[in-house]
Amino acid sequence: MAIGTAPPANPVFLGGLARRLVADRLISDVQARDAQQRAIRESVPFVSALVASKALAATKIAEVASAEFGAPLIDLAAIEVDPAVASEVSDKVLRKVHALPLFKRGKKTFVAVSDPTNLQALDEIKFATGNMTEAVLVEEDKLAKAIDKAIQASEAQRMDLGDADLESLEVEGGDAASEGVDVSKADAEDAPIVRYVNKILVDAIHDGASDVHFEPYEKTYRIRYRKDGELKTIATPPQAMAGRLAARVKVMSRLDLAERRVPQDGRIKLYISKTKAIDFRVSTCPTLFGEKICCRILDPSSAQLGIDALGYEPEQKDAYMKSLQQPQGMVLVTGPTGSGKTVSLYTGLNILNTDDINISTAEDPAEINLPGINQVNVNPRVGLTFAAALKAFLRQDPDVIMVGEIRDLETAEIAIKAAQTGHLVLSTLHTNDAPQTVVRLMNMGVPAYNIASTLSLIIAQRLARKLCSNCKREAEIPRPELLRQGFSDADIDGPDFQIFEAAGCDQCDNSGYKGRTGIYQVMPFSEEMGRIIMEGGSALELAEQADREGVADLRASALRKVKHGVIDLAQANACTVGD
Repeated sequence: MAIGTAPPANPVFLGGLARRLVADRLISDVQARDAQQRAIRESVPFVSALVASKALAATKIAEVASAEFGAPLIDLAAIEVDPAVASEVSDKVLRKVHALPLFKRGKKTFVAVSDPTNLQALDEIKFATGNMTEAVLVEEDKLAKAIDKAIQASEAQRMDLGDADLESLEVEGGDAASEGVDVSKADAEDAPIVRYVNKILVDAIHDGASDVHFEPYEKTYRIRYRKDGELKTIATPPQAMAGRLAARVKVMSRLDLAERRVPQDGRIKLYISKTKAIDFRVSTCPTLFGEKICCRILDPSSAQLGIDALGYEPEQKDAYMKSLQQPQGMVLVTGPTGSGKTVSLYTGLNILNTDDINISTAEDPAEINLPGINQVNVNPRVGLTFAAALKAFLRQDPDVIMVGEIRDLETAEIAIKAAQTGHLVLSTLHTNDAPQTVVRLMNMGVPAYNIASTLSLIIAQRLARKLCSNCKREAEIPRPELLRQGFSDADIDGPDFQIFEAAGCDQCDNSGYKGRTGIYQVMPFSEEMGRIIMEGGSALELAEQADREGVADLRASALRKVKHGVIDLAQANACTVGD
């Protein structure tokens, strides 16, 4: 080190593989240290962090690791994983150790790893299987896909239930904080209805639906799933069953059976295996021909996906992660209902959820249950409003506070006070984009100087349906139309410019789409933006400043995903119309 040069803060010492990659000049010293810091911060192996940073291809890392540590390198796509061997290790352990048992030979289990220094994986799998373990090296990207596939197969097997199993599924109704009541046998005299409703709910989980709708009409009855944002009819039972179906769901969620004149809200916990339970948020609404019921599926695993699975662009993810590391300030997520705001917030909370941080949330209601976080359901009928919960939190020595939604001036003022007094505050608002969020706060009555001094980051988001990777096809769109849509001449003339459209195949139910991804506008709140609002500036002026600072708006983010082949133009237009 040169004389007079200060040592780096929090130095990270390079391990064997990182040191070898740097020595071979495949990555720089800075890239290696950044990847190691990321691995420590996100609790993932070094190889996973390095591949996620796109500093080096997974194939090259595997080749170097094999040569450095003498471990055999195999192509995971060319071998068949024994599901019986993989199922000996729980899904939780597979996720934790980022390794996959492949097959057995005698008393030895061969385990696929992408990081040869991941000795914890071998030890935990050895403990779970009772066998000796031997590591084989595979590419990181293929390993991640294989682990996901093994876990999905395991869950599908657990949910492949017969009629007898459906009738005896364990069910709890009401809030998690209330006294658990087993309602699985509460309607034993109507066993066919019990089996039918249980099957509808289990199939919804298996199909990846987000909501189940039970809808009565004058002469018909239909049940619909919402999957990837689209509603689809999956059953049309006789209209005469309307009352019995509604009664069964209300029994499961501990609602008042006799009350059919006003809406009710409840909750169901459905145990689909000994180790996995799924919560449903239930809402009833009286209609002309009976009670319409909507069951929102609340899968806690959605908060465990990790930030990389949400669709953030690299610079957007870095801005979000940087704001989460701040000791104080306010992070706001905005967008319409069903745009994934809760998952974005809980992904951030999951990153912050460590033993040394006290996190409290106030929600209406708490949708995702995360151990280690103090969650409160607001209840205005007894005076427990968002504002009241926030006041209580400030006396509970919090580090991080999450408010489900800022709805009024009182809640906004307390949240801002918390952000000004050494707390990190996360919350949501309903606005169209990030600049309009600031104006919305001002219209509520929040002083401009309070906004300027507390806001750290605003995320506006939408959800778009992803193109099925199996059947998407190249779209032929005239150049004038591409320019009208917002692409630049440089985009269109680029060497890799290619736009895809939906086709349809068996893997995507002939829709052409499979899964959803987020479209984001991630706007760090700069000093210049603070000056604009202090001078009474408009949302348009803030948007222009954000553009000067390189913040991509929702439309630009959507077009970027079109260029990458993730979504098509139809979805880009659908999720950014009017923005």
